[in-house]
Amino acid sequence: MAMTNYIDEKRITAVATAVSWERIYLYIDVKLQYKTPKERNGELCFYAVDAMYYAQAKFKVVSRTDDTFRLKLNITNSGENACVPSGEYRLIVCRDDCQMADCETDTAIVGSMSEFSRNFLYSDQTRSYTVTFYVEEDADTLPFRFYILAAGQTNMVFPTKTHLRDKLRIIAAIQSTWGSRKNILRTMYSFFYKLYATKRKNTILFMSEQNKVIASNLKAVSDRMRERGMDKEYRLLYSARSAAAEPQSLKSWVELMQKMAQSSIIFIDDHAPLLDWLRLSPDTKLIQLWHAGAGFKSSGYSRWGHMGCPGATSCHRQYDFGIAGSRNIAPFFSEVWGINDEQVLPTGMPRMDEFLREDYQREKTKELYDKFPVVKGKKVMLFAPTYRGRGKRFAHYPYELIDFKGLYEACGSEYVVLFKMHPWVSSKVPIPKQFQDKFLDVGKYSKINDLFYITDLLVTDYSSNIFEYSLMRRPMMFFAYDKIQYSFSRGFHRDYEESAPGKVCYTFAEFLDAFRRKDFEYEKVEEYVKHHFDYIDSGASDRVIDWLVLGKLPADIQADLERVKEENTHRKALDFLPEGCKRTELGVLKEGEIL
Repeated sequence: MAMTNYIDEKRITAVATAVSWERIYLYIDVKLQYKTPKERNGELCFYAVDAMYYAQAKFKVVSRTDDTFRLKLNITNSGENACVPSGEYRLIVCRDDCQMADCETDTAIVGSMSEFSRNFLYSDQTRSYTVTFYVEEDADTLPFRFYILAAGQTNMVFPTKTHLRDKLRIIAAIQSTWGSRKNILRTMYSFFYKLYATKRKNTILFMSEQNKVIASNLKAVSDRMRERGMDKEYRLLYSARSAAAEPQSLKSWVELMQKMAQSSIIFIDDHAPLLDWLRLSPDTKLIQLWHAGAGFKSSGYSRWGHMGCPGATSCHRQYDFGIAGSRNIAPFFSEVWGINDEQVLPTGMPRMDEFLREDYQREKTKELYDKFPVVKGKKVMLFAPTYRGRGKRFAHYPYELIDFKGLYEACGSEYVVLFKMHPWVSSKVPIPKQFQDKFLDVGKYSKINDLFYITDLLVTDYSSNIFEYSLMRRPMMFFAYDKIQYSFSRGFHRDYEESAPGKVCYTFAEFLDAFRRKDFEYEKVEEYVKHHFDYIDSGASDRVIDWLVLGKLPADIQADLERVKEENTHRKALDFLPEGCKRTELGVLKEGEIL
């Protein structure tokens, strides 16, 4: 769609006055000036236009103050679940498919342009995605420009023959092992996909690559489908492996390829590394049910540029849908997965259906009192922080920070303490013998949510377990001794102090003091619940089934999805090529230019 160009007429002048970053979000403040009052009429759109004069992304207008617009762009998601591609970009202001202004740069920030640039490292720091800001040379004005480059690792020194030979040997070794295995598995998946064409209808796979059992949200949805008798109409398949941490046999891989190839819907509960390199057929829906509610720590694309972040393409990019507890927190998950907000549906967490049932709560409460008689007649503090370290292999917790004697004395005759460390932390809590009448390590108890029934005070840090516990409407405290380090290495997707539904303490002495005074900041809990839950019932599994298996999406959600699809289609159809110019394989030629 060719666009009418009014840029040279200066009907609107646009100037970038500020540039800032928030994780993967680029913010640009653009101040507009209008030639005549009538130019203020009509909705304005802001596009990132590349050197070939195509709009590769559309900025969101997040706020407007007088004639200054605050624009936002997720550089990991151009709108189609992919990074904004490499290229040289200008910021074009449009109205009714007319080009109104090519954004210029405020003289006040010209000298700081280099400070706005960012470099995001990924793939174990072997690749980078850079965003660089500059002002175009040889121009009468100060055109606002930025350059995006996705690059791989390059040698910093001239290679020697020995170095090169060794490098080739390494490449050959990789190709002969895992590299070739990936190609074999891709071929195998393609073969089985064609073979099982007639079996794919109404076949659903519940799949975990992180756990050896089908549990949590996967199990809740599967069980509910069987309760509704849907296993008579649908063929339900299961695959549970710890493939992310342990090598798998050839038999295991063949079985998984078969199951994936014959499934029309695949439910997963976490990152599935094989889907980082295996592309599913477009006819197969991949739905992320996730394993956690909503904590603070960043993961996935929200921590892009940090050690352990995903690559530019990953498993997350293939999700057709994900789920969340509410519309308010859907953006947290879409940021993590690098997909559009509209693809995250506020069904609630299926695993909480059981958690919220009164009969189940009564049963588990009695079971826990029988199992842990030390808690009878006492208030219970549950000490349940997340792990420290890079992944499962290095997971630990610094027990030396816990003042067991001080905590024991602070509990008095009122409290007992249950220590429930993250499942990845293998070392037991070193509880001194003299304190074991009040302190108990319950790390082997599998379901932390059940422990919430007998918990009067939850003590955690950055864990998402606050999501479920908040519905108990009981106090929480946060021992965040390493907040600065944690925010640097992992990052937060929201302000920690403001969003924590309880008292935040940074030393154990501070924690003990607040605990003794019962300074829990309990009023924050209800606010947290209102923000994080659209539904507080036992119907999340049914919503997942109805919306995503039966295709009965609510009308407003369906409308949002259609709107995003139409916006992307419209954006890609726009042609910003100036009159008299033409595109060639080597770039754009202006009128009169020759190669």
